[in-house]
Amino acid sequence: MSFETAYSDIVKNIQRVNPIAYANSRNYIDGAVTYLSPYISRGVTSTKQVLQAMVAAGHKPRQMEKFVQELAWRDYFQRVAQVHTRLFCTDIKQPKPQVAHEALPMAMLKANTGIQGIDTAIAQLYQTGYMHNHCRMYVASLACNITRSHWHTPSRWMYYHLLDADFASNACSWQWVAGAFSHKKYYADQQNINRYCHTAQSGTFLDVPYARLETMPIPETLAETTLPTLNTVLPPAQPITINPAKKTLVYNSYNLDPLWRAEEDVNRVLLLEPSHFQQLPISQPSLDFILQLAKNIPSIQVWVGEFADLRQLYPCAGFIFKEHPLFNHYQGQRDERDWMFTQVQGYYPSFFSYWKKCERYLADYNPQLTLFV
Repeated sequence: MSFETAYSDIVKNIQRVNPIAYANSRNYIDGAVTYLSPYISRGVTSTKQVLQAMVAAGHKPRQMEKFVQELAWRDYFQRVAQVHTRLFCTDIKQPKPQVAHEALPMAMLKANTGIQGIDTAIAQLYQTGYMHNHCRMYVASLACNITRSHWHTPSRWMYYHLLDADFASNACSWQWVAGAFSHKKYYADQQNINRYCHTAQSGTFLDVPYARLETMPIPETLAETTLPTLNTVLPPAQPITINPAKKTLVYNSYNLDPLWRAEEDVNRVLLLEPSHFQQLPISQPSLDFILQLAKNIPSIQVWVGEFADLRQLYPCAGFIFKEHPLFNHYQGQRDERDWMFTQVQGYYPSFFSYWKKCERYLADYNPQLTLFV
């Protein structure tokens, strides 16, 4: 498995999505998943654009409601992050219950937990930067609820390796599994994993009734823990050329949209802030993926440094950026992101309270289409 970085290939991948097949088989590791998450997370495309493409292909919004709902989870997590800007390191609703340690099981780091579906998923993560969403839940359940780790370190480890490392989706999902953003913890038994991963294991420490999962001691194979080393090595800082007579569009690892103000004659800068990657480190393959995606943006220059330094060096550049909860320190003109349902704003305590508002507008969803170019 590999992820293309040329924009024309990404557009073709979007247009090949079958939202009906997705709804029917998405929970299986070989189901009709879209593999669009790295492009949505990195801002190459948006949930709104993907939905527009499905509508343009003739799919009725109500007929693909499950697909739209799954896209809406991403928008919902971003709405949560607008309020809880430090959700990647802070429990949202309540402290994670039953914390025994704040490390990662060594067996998980080595993809050697003894649970075939989970070990295969971790090995795939290291190799490709991708993990099926159901497997992410299994891994989080094993780390947080079976070995009783706080979600913080394991979630950062997964984020580090994911090409689609969206800080809001990752942190909210881990907190939901761990019981810090939900009213109960999520558990998966061996039968559940066998079903969706097409394995046939029995006799493992997960091959017990659900009630026992909630009270069982930490399995011996998961007892050894570690604090993984997670560092990002940014490219050397290089000078850039800014025309002070033109406005400057500021891109980052969450906004790599080639269509953003594409018709304007402006400076275009990909900002890689060391402080950001110290706080939320990513792997070298993830960084390389970002730099390759940035090549779809004509005349873009890479600036390794802080926004404040960029602004100080070029005080008349007229900076423009897209809204994102991690980059509220940017100064200048802020463009709104592409939400599927712009009518639904603010914080909702649960996804389904958010979705109830969104589905009011689903039947009549017919936005002006933004054509891919």
